[in-house]
Amino acid sequence: MLSPFERIVAFRYLRARREEGFISIIAMFSLVGIALGVATLIVVLAVMNGVRGELINSIIGLEGHVTVYSNERGIADYEKISEDLAKIPGVKTVIPKVEGQIMASHAGISAGAMVSGFRLPDIEKKTLLIQKINADELAAFGRGEGVIIGKRMAEKMRLNVGDEMLLISPEGRSTIAGLVPRVKAYPVVGTFEIGMFAYDSSLILMPFSEAQTYFKLKENGGDNASAIEITSDNPDKAQEIAQQAAQMLGAGYRVYDWKSSNNHIFQAVLVQRNVMFLILMLIILVASFNIISSLIMLVREKGQDIAIMRTMGASQGSVMRIFFMCGASVGVVGTFIGFLLGLLIAYNTENIQTWLEAMMGHKLFSAELYFLSHLPSKVDFKEVAMVLAFSLALSFLATIYPARRAAKLNPAEALRYE
Repeated sequence: MLSPFERIVAFRYLRARREEGFISIIAMFSLVGIALGVATLIVVLAVMNGVRGELINSIIGLEGHVTVYSNERGIADYEKISEDLAKIPGVKTVIPKVEGQIMASHAGISAGAMVSGFRLPDIEKKTLLIQKINADELAAFGRGEGVIIGKRMAEKMRLNVGDEMLLISPEGRSTIAGLVPRVKAYPVVGTFEIGMFAYDSSLILMPFSEAQTYFKLKENGGDNASAIEITSDNPDKAQEIAQQAAQMLGAGYRVYDWKSSNNHIFQAVLVQRNVMFLILMLIILVASFNIISSLIMLVREKGQDIAIMRTMGASQGSVMRIFFMCGASVGVVGTFIGFLLGLLIAYNTENIQTWLEAMMGHKLFSAELYFLSHLPSKVDFKEVAMVLAFSLALSFLATIYPARRAAKLNPAEALRYE
């Protein structure tokens, strides 16, 4: 514990006089450096957590937690298989679907796209998707009147509700002239916007029966699905459920959980997060070195004062605590300011993004590069506590050497030429 004498002297040294102005400037730079490092680290970690959370919600909200494919062309007995899969503990919903890659075209603009065919009762089980589609548009989809596409695709291809778009599949029919692609026009009955660029710009929802016909899964009296989606009551159980489904179905099927299917995306986010964490930690480290340099100069400047305090009865421990408090105060105040600033920015990232984009006149957060169309943020207070602890630890460690040097100063040497 610090005595009143030690606190008074420490705070007196923190208020530098004119001749000590340079020391005060270095201490201020140290405080600002620590504050900026802590704030930036909190914001970066919050944004990375937000991006990861949004990606997970979008992916599992549209694709389910586990997906089953057949090694043959389509799954013929998908109704029976769906009933069996629904009996696995932890399974919430089982949805058969038809999917395939095509080329979409309208007004001379073409783009690759993914078609997903669902039955209306099944698509209503997808909470994330159902919230983004107008009720009238969903009703038209249920009646088989057309397809629903992503909003970004509609904007890119200049499509409005009611317009027709051409879907071109490379899996055409063979003729004497060669392979002829399968081409069919479909009316657009609605649009959706999930917030994830990959889906908003390339996903087409088609009625299940129509998708079966288009992808030739009804040929020769067949009734096949391309895949079966499984949603569990906990995304973390996906791998366990995938293993049970694979054992149940046998060798004729392939089963993937959402983590393995999208591993490249999450690995990229994790690598960026770790690299940014290390880089920003260096800011705090550099600021802590500034604390060392400012305290060493303060010790040299206050050599006579230290000698007089020692001759008046102050112990080495008392002198050490005085200078420890001088350096630690810079670290504590800087960390606290950085903590408040970081939380302020982290909880207002979208407002700040909108303001900067309006001021600069162009988008700062490109959905084409970052998968998402907005900048999400999610503060994890365990990570915030870790950042604060690291910052305070570096600040305290930085004060130990100068404080020990001050405590070991020989009074006779300091006053020899006075």
